[in-house]
Amino acid sequence: MRHLKAFHVFHIAASSKSYSDAAIKLNITHGAVSKQIKQLESYLAQPLFYREGRHVFLTVEGELLKQYTTRAFGALNEGMSALSKLGTNHLDVSCEPTLTMRWLMPRLSAFNSEQQVDVRLSTAGGAVNLGENGLSMAIRRDDFELQEDYQVTPLVTEWVGPVCSPEYWQSIQQDLSKVRLLHSQTRPQAWSDWLKNQGTKNVEEVRKIAECHAKSQFQHAYHLAHFYFCLQAAQDGLGMAIGSYPLVQDELLRGQLIAPFQFVESGHRYILLSQNKVNNPLEQIFENWLIAQIESSVPCLTHC
Repeated sequence: MRHLKAFHVFHIAASSKSYSDAAIKLNITHGAVSKQIKQLESYLAQPLFYREGRHVFLTVEGELLKQYTTRAFGALNEGMSALSKLGTNHLDVSCEPTLTMRWLMPRLSAFNSEQQVDVRLSTAGGAVNLGENGLSMAIRRDDFELQEDYQVTPLVTEWVGPVCSPEYWQSIQQDLSKVRLLHSQTRPQAWSDWLKNQGTKNVEEVRKIAECHAKSQFQHAYHLAHFYFCLQAAQDGLGMAIGSYPLVQDELLRGQLIAPFQFVESGHRYILLSQNKVNNPLEQIFENWLIAQIESSVPCLTHC
């Protein structure tokens, strides 16, 4: 491409909104920045900046061009990041916080030992910019709109249902009006969504829970900041929480939690996001392992 250097100078100046700051970042003189911008304006036959006093501002044409240079140089940075990872033996993976703590981390040491791949975890939920954050992949619940053109690999359908400790269930089983519902700020609609999806199952018990849910902003409830806290509180006998099956799977198998009512599909699933522009062997190894591990994270809905 002609004038690639000038496009880069323009991009830095447009992002900095200052020729002087751009000169410092590029380690060139203020005059050199101005010269590159003038050459680009001449080449495009469009004004890109205008002056007001000692300050420069983007023209309409400059604002439009900045949108495209941001994409172009952003893609180039992502490509360089992906290229640098090809020669490494580690993956930087972002994962939903509760899924990380309650499902992924207990299984990860075996993967590291078997594959000799260092998976470096960070925790976050929702939208993610892999390249900008130096990430190889991200594991998410698909409850947000994807903003980037990523490769999306379905992992497992999410099933949800109420869980509590065996001791707590014994204390309320004969009178469900005493149940304490555990709510989280990160999944505020968890109980409402579960009640909607129940249909004709457990009609009488669900009716009683629904009555408690209607009152829960005043009584019969604990409101906690994070979904992880709700599940831990349920395990500690403080009440009943809505559990996403992979997040309570191990505790159910160990008998630390029980699920008195059936799990139902939430309408969401867990997914793996990757750029997948280059066939990275480490990413493929991790993806294959992850799929094999999580495909069993669905409840048994019959007498197993």
